[in-house]
Amino acid sequence: MADSATKIRKLMVQAINEYDMLQDGDRIMVCVSGGKDSTILFYMLNEIRKKSKINFTVDGVMLDQKQPGFNPGKYCEWVANQGLNLKIISEDTYSIVKEKLPEGKTYCSLCSRLRRGVLYNYAHDNGYTKMALGHHRDDLNQTLMMNLFFAGKVAGMPPKLLSDDKRNVVIRPLSFVPEDLIVEFQNEIDMPVIPCNLCGSQDGLQREKIKGLLKNMESDIPNLANTMLNAQKNIRISQMLDKSLWDFTILEQEVDSLV
Repeated sequence: MADSATKIRKLMVQAINEYDMLQDGDRIMVCVSGGKDSTILFYMLNEIRKKSKINFTVDGVMLDQKQPGFNPGKYCEWVANQGLNLKIISEDTYSIVKEKLPEGKTYCSLCSRLRRGVLYNYAHDNGYTKMALGHHRDDLNQTLMMNLFFAGKVAGMPPKLLSDDKRNVVIRPLSFVPEDLIVEFQNEIDMPVIPCNLCGSQDGLQREKIKGLLKNMESDIPNLANTMLNAQKNIRISQMLDKSLWDFTILEQEVDSLV
């Protein structure tokens, strides 16, 4: 196994163990977009399964959103050659996005919500116990900054969560893996990808702005990305401003109790 694959595997196992992502009997549905992140997740999670003491299964599910030019043929051939089980389901969310949003608007938010809804329903209806998403370390850091800058909240992407409808447990085994390592491994195994023709060509996306900002900062601040990741594990609630999480009214009482 290539050095990059060994590093990815180690970081994935660390995240899986640290956040108790897998249990015996789990049926994992990997949400495969055809991009590098979800594909590497699919591939590596299956490699981990082969040697794991935990008994679980891994299936990939891809949603054909009826975008023009969608052609998974070469991709599916590569997946089959790796011994991976991939199923493609169809739902025309592309037409809905194009109808609801005018040309030039950012499609990602609505597109991802529609795709997520279809996949959540499929996972629940087909008895999967976990849904695995391909978000990596840099996605987590970028989401934290996007919420801070554009949404006015401190929130990120947890490695494990219960979906809002309470029907699905979602895991992110790549949470500790840097994107550069994924790109390195992708190049080593000559893995095909399916490009997104809906929003991939749009300029000025918020995530791209944040990604560029963090990249620029990394040249001046060594190990910035890992420091940001560790900060998300080290929350000091008493040093924030959220009154729903910390009772600021009792501080005087605590001082009086020591007098």
